[in-house]
Amino acid sequence: MEIYIRGLASGYEPEHVTRLFFRPALLAKRWPARGADAVAVLRGKKRFVCGVRMNGLCAVRTAPLAQDTPPEQAEYEICRLLFLLLCEATGRRPAWGMLTGVRPVRLVHDMRRAGKAQEEIESFFRDKYFADGEKYKLAVRTADNQAPVLALNTPRSYSLYISIPFCPSRCSYCSFVSRTTAESGSLIEPYVQALCRELAEISALARRNRLRLETIYIGGGTPTAVSAAQLRTLMQAVRDNFDVPAVREYTVEAGRPDCTTPEKLAVIKEYGATRISINPQTLSDEVLAAIGRRHTAQDVLDCFAQARRLGHGNINMDLIAGLPLDTPARFAQTLQGVLALAPENITVHTLTLKRASNLVIEHAPNAYGDVARMLDSCALLGENGYEPYYLYRQKGTLQNLENTGYTRPGYAGLYNVFIMEEVHTILSAGAGGSTKLVGPDGHIRRIFNHKYPLEYIERFDVVQARKQGVDDFYAKYADLDPETAR
Repeated sequence: MEIYIRGLASGYEPEHVTRLFFRPALLAKRWPARGADAVAVLRGKKRFVCGVRMNGLCAVRTAPLAQDTPPEQAEYEICRLLFLLLCEATGRRPAWGMLTGVRPVRLVHDMRRAGKAQEEIESFFRDKYFADGEKYKLAVRTADNQAPVLALNTPRSYSLYISIPFCPSRCSYCSFVSRTTAESGSLIEPYVQALCRELAEISALARRNRLRLETIYIGGGTPTAVSAAQLRTLMQAVRDNFDVPAVREYTVEAGRPDCTTPEKLAVIKEYGATRISINPQTLSDEVLAAIGRRHTAQDVLDCFAQARRLGHGNINMDLIAGLPLDTPARFAQTLQGVLALAPENITVHTLTLKRASNLVIEHAPNAYGDVARMLDSCALLGENGYEPYYLYRQKGTLQNLENTGYTRPGYAGLYNVFIMEEVHTILSAGAGGSTKLVGPDGHIRRIFNHKYPLEYIERFDVVQARKQGVDDFYAKYADLDPETAR
């Protein structure tokens, strides 16, 4: 499928509305060849025209265009026209309607801050953007559950993210910047040493700018892919440079049971982490093998039991709906198996197909199960006392669905809410790290570290130089009352 757009100041939204229906659709610079499957979006002097040609059949819709229509309203009107045309042509209606953004919950927060009544918010989702009732309710429930977390934020709050871009093996769905320990194991030690240096730099930056550390998150990759001694070195550096007992939450991803040993779980506990992730993705051995995991479902259960024995009382478990060979019935069994463990958080991701992942190459789109039916099983979470507390969407997600974190009362993952709702600064350390500076006025600036471990190690001086942008950013807010940072 090709997308041809003409006459619009920006084709961004029509392009992404088209991809709600035709995920791999490509933007065409010329009028599509005769007979080719295509979507056309045209703006004339007096009318909008949208057309689709699919399997030799054509359908067209038009709408009048007033000369004084504001650009934003014109963009909405043509997207609405296109959406309804594609619903009719394909016989499908995306569950989130014509909403294309990553953060639908943010819309609820923004409208509430603007004083909108609940009826107006519902009409926005359901009538203006055609989201179905269940997705609207999910967004509202998530916003409700986020409110007490967002109230903890202050103008000088920040969180610390630490990247460990190594894994014991690469999962076929993965598109993250990570290296296997087999191919890049020799980089781990110098990487950890450079990371410790960057943590010292970040600590100094935070003190100079009177920032208060709210949460720490060590992610990856797989942080437990490093040795227990290297993990201890890293977590000691965190302890040396930051007031760990004062943070509200300290998370370490211990996602892979094939490298998360009792010794490493003990180190994580000893050095003050308050939350860990053990991520099965699925409890089907057949599906685990299909995605390149080198462990069994029983290994996940054993790892979880070890973590509980060592005193870890706040555990998240990630699942992915839509993995190759999975089915709605199997996914429901996985969910029931995880519920039997009673973790504090359960995060349900929808498989996202990205060009950097092997799945895009190895599997056709029809190789994946009915993801919407898999997500229907999440009703079990509500029945077992879990509530949604953060939610986001990604481009390329199967059936344009969502990723949702669920929590038992009192255990919402604070870092996940803070980063997703972009309410405060995230200072990132390590390869692939993206520092996101959020000013008290909502202004955002990003500073990127080098993407790959070797580049990060060899060009560490550039990493240090870029981080000085933190001082430049906060200089604009030098008069902010430091008491607001508590």
